[in-house]
Amino acid sequence: MQIYDTKVNHLTNPLGFRMDRTVFSWKVKDAKGTRQNAARIRIASDTAMQEILYDSGWEKEADSLSFPVKSDLKPRTRYYWTVAVESDAGEQETSDVQWFETAKREEDWVGKWITCDSTEKRHPYFEKEICPAAGKEVAKARLYISGLGLYEAFYNGERIGNEYFTPYSNDYNEWVQYQTYDVTEQMKHSGTLSVLLGNGWYKARFGFTAKEDVGFYGNEWKLIAELHLEYADGTEDVIGTDESWMVRRSTITFSNLYDGEHRDDTLENVPVCHASLCEAPKGKPEERMSLPVTVHEVFEPVELIHTPAGEQVFDLGQEITGLFTLNVHAPAGTKIHIQTGEILQEGNFYNANLRSAKSEYFFVTDGSEQVLIPHFTYYGYRYVKVEGITDLKKEDLKGLALYSNLDAAGTMTTGHDLVNRFIENVRWGLQGNFLDVPTDCPQRDERMGWTGDAQVFSPTATYLKDTYTFYAKYLYDMAKEQRVLGGKVPDVVPSCGVESTACVWGDASCIIPWNLYLFYGDKSILEDQFESMKSWVDYIRKVDGADHGWRYVFHYGDWLALDNPVGGAEQVLGATDEEFIANLYYAVSAGLVANAAAVLGMEAEEKEYRALSEEQFDVVKKEYYSATGRCCIKTQTALILTLKYHLSENEDLVKRQLKKLFEDSNRKLKTGFVGTPLLCNVLTDYGMEDLAYDLLLNEEYPGWLHEVKLGATTVWERWNSLLDDGTISGISMNSMNHYSYGSVLEWMFRHAAGLNTIDAVPGMRKIAVAPLLNWKLRKIDASYDSPAGMYRSGWELTDPKHATIRVSVPFGCSADLMLPFAGEEVYKDVTNPMFADVENGICHLKPGEYAVTYELTESLKKEYSIDTPIRELQNNPETADVLGKFVPANAIPNQYLGYSIREMSEKFGGRLPKDVMEMLDKKLREL
Repeated sequence: MQIYDTKVNHLTNPLGFRMDRTVFSWKVKDAKGTRQNAARIRIASDTAMQEILYDSGWEKEADSLSFPVKSDLKPRTRYYWTVAVESDAGEQETSDVQWFETAKREEDWVGKWITCDSTEKRHPYFEKEICPAAGKEVAKARLYISGLGLYEAFYNGERIGNEYFTPYSNDYNEWVQYQTYDVTEQMKHSGTLSVLLGNGWYKARFGFTAKEDVGFYGNEWKLIAELHLEYADGTEDVIGTDESWMVRRSTITFSNLYDGEHRDDTLENVPVCHASLCEAPKGKPEERMSLPVTVHEVFEPVELIHTPAGEQVFDLGQEITGLFTLNVHAPAGTKIHIQTGEILQEGNFYNANLRSAKSEYFFVTDGSEQVLIPHFTYYGYRYVKVEGITDLKKEDLKGLALYSNLDAAGTMTTGHDLVNRFIENVRWGLQGNFLDVPTDCPQRDERMGWTGDAQVFSPTATYLKDTYTFYAKYLYDMAKEQRVLGGKVPDVVPSCGVESTACVWGDASCIIPWNLYLFYGDKSILEDQFESMKSWVDYIRKVDGADHGWRYVFHYGDWLALDNPVGGAEQVLGATDEEFIANLYYAVSAGLVANAAAVLGMEAEEKEYRALSEEQFDVVKKEYYSATGRCCIKTQTALILTLKYHLSENEDLVKRQLKKLFEDSNRKLKTGFVGTPLLCNVLTDYGMEDLAYDLLLNEEYPGWLHEVKLGATTVWERWNSLLDDGTISGISMNSMNHYSYGSVLEWMFRHAAGLNTIDAVPGMRKIAVAPLLNWKLRKIDASYDSPAGMYRSGWELTDPKHATIRVSVPFGCSADLMLPFAGEEVYKDVTNPMFADVENGICHLKPGEYAVTYELTESLKKEYSIDTPIRELQNNPETADVLGKFVPANAIPNQYLGYSIREMSEKFGGRLPKDVMEMLDKKLREL
């Protein structure tokens, strides 16, 4: 038996993080037993676990998903802990010793906020000579530090830590994060502690209202730090920031997140001066919540392109978010200009879709050999254009992918190359936009934490990564903003002055915490966010008043859907009534507040918000549905919402409506930000999984694989970000790296692979496995290292009539498996443990690994002929190709696409010659 993934507050060995509570979690694998019988948490002050501070004893009710321990934690103290587990087979195992270390907590700061002349454009180094006490051994050294806008710390020129963009992004008027670094090894010797400051989110243009030289939060560089040196004899020195620190100017003359960075190494040194004390920022220093942002992958260019326009452009082959390094050895005074972009146009460099973001780097060399790397900016890019150097080589540049440190959770591969590429696109869309804040895009003059995007993508993100602490920080930011805005959730978090709000977007305050609870089974997130959830619904209730006022404020609705009758490349609003969506999500969020209250044992609140939710659902049903249950809004998204939330008493009618809409659109989607994330899940829940697969596998516009075929390596903001010829469709709002539409990957995990959560069992202690087989996909291998342990589900079709299904269930968990297209005889194999416990066609699986190969009750390969509806022939690239050689099928009006070739020939005359019909039929049947 092995205990792994041991965490406190969902973090592994956290140093200096917020510790408002201590909640322990762990997983078990390779056990003889199948479930935990008891567990024991011990906390000590020493790594040998001799000085015990807490011992839970053997707890039969210990929850491996979340075991809270009440403790009185001291500041700046490291604690050690272990968990021991006893299984139902009697085996016992103890984890490796883990630790967590507190930061300053409520302790007063010795260090003071210091600044320098911030009108000088050259970015400052604040420096202090450090001399440990003579004759004393440094046993422990910690640096507690925050710098605004951004900072990087060095000791004797060596970087401290490996993080970028500290102290990270939040509303600095409400709180300022500080970080804790273990600098014990560095402080063994005397040296210079240097802190380089940049502008970042605090002190440069950022957001919609920012100006070129005016920061939204402030215009002054600020630094606070404390270096604590603890000696082996028990004494301590504390060195804090004050007027004795010196200021030296760097050669960086400009930086911001949108426009890049300028550096001139030919500049002469300026006199060093003393720092000065300054007013503290409005927000008080608080322990960090942000996960570290670090370099994860290093990309070597796949090509150095010499474009038709005579440019030198590096192609990484993958769109990433981050930085680059460039080897430079040029004569002194050489001016080098670097720009980044997402796509090429006509073979040339292009970045006009970044709008006002210049996304560049200027460097003037002093003649020395350099490896350039920006400090205080980042880029969303695939292509890098370099000017000023004539003898570039492909190996001169490397791309550095930066994103927050989130542990991997889910993996998936299929037998379809385009789908596999799309899965990677979704993963890279997440990684590129999870740079401290779940941003909408990482490249243009935006890069903001749009709440709607974060909300719709949160389940997909959680299948791919361990997102708990990442979203917890984002939700903490959200709650801070709400307290200032009277419960209103701004469209972006941190808001940077944005005070507008809307349904679906603001409902992230309720939906994301509830999603985290369902996935992780830890009610701590609901305890933390309950006031935020409730205050959002209360805000809507206040705006709504007695005359449904909430409907009539601006809402984004089904943003970027394709069904607005007023079309055009720049159209952003869908056809689904925004008032309908607003009122519906009001009901949904009120229901989630009631759900959270129930979990937290808050009976009065549960009753109040349950009644409010039911009342609002009734309002929607009365307003938007006929007496026969027909939805009065005739869009794909409205009908998907109708089915998901059971708004009609005649769901068969709604399904017919929905199928008709898809037939009318040639089985193509027209949904936007509201409908698309729900689309395939709802279709599957209502028995339309064939349509869900058709949508996924569609290679024409609009569709996910259409983007892949046009060269996408991330997910686009718009279905038509690029046109079929590769030209960009418009530049006013067009990102090649948005993750929202990648939310279909949730359906692939839940349904295509069959790793489906069960709401009644939070934390994935039990899942439902009902994989959806598809001949075009051929196979799926998926894994999900859930909060309860590693699940695996896979299927493979050796031919259209035979399937192999594999399922793994982790320790302490169970799964209900429904085999697709399995005859009764399959379940009679008593030698297969998969069938040890079968009830009503459901295999109840205990922890273990299972596999079965069997003959399907029907063939999964679609048979085609001249009796197949023309629409089906057109939707399959192979049959469409055959059909096009015999019949001008593209000229057939949409209303006749439901006919077959035989029916069309008979109905409208002009019958094809018998031999031609027979040849066409033969070719189709051979496919």
